[in-house]
Amino acid sequence: MEKKYKVWIEGTLVAALAMVLSFIPLQIGSSFEISLGQIPLTLFALRRGWKAGILSGFIWGILHFPTGQVYYLSVIQVLIEYPIAFTFAGFAGVFAKRLQNSLTMGNKKGMTTPIILGTLVGVGARYFWHFVAGVVFWGSYALWGMNPWLFSLVMNGASALATGIVTMVVLLGIGRTVPALFIGKK
Repeated sequence: MEKKYKVWIEGTLVAALAMVLSFIPLQIGSSFEISLGQIPLTLFALRRGWKAGILSGFIWGILHFPTGQVYYLSVIQVLIEYPIAFTFAGFAGVFAKRLQNSLTMGNKKGMTTPIILGTLVGVGARYFWHFVAGVVFWGSYALWGMNPWLFSLVMNGASALATGIVTMVVLLGIGRTVPALFIGKK
């Protein structure tokens, strides 16, 4: 099978795994959650690059529809929070080459920075879109009449921070114990 197809199949399986991990109940209240699906998506993006990462993220976003995991206010809100936000999570892969170079040279310490930066970019890009949707669409539901900008920043920021920390810890652990998982076989 051609390498390109193997990467797309792998990305689809990663998106499905991310969706399955989304069913683990780590939601507190209506707006705060830790997204475990970010872990395999970020690993895949760092393994295969940003192009494969954004496609896998897009599939993960689309998988929310048939599984009934969509919170709907309007068509634009749904597009922003699912296909667009989850697609942007794949931009963690912009640090894939840097990570691959460190692995090729056997530099385990050099893996730390690309993993951290990739996680920050992927989580930050995804939650930026959730923040935008929070201000524009969910702001009228802000608790205690709070300013929608502040409400979205606090709720989405806390979720992004928690998701980013968990993703970093797990991926750094994988990098130290099984770094071969970050190497995409030719």
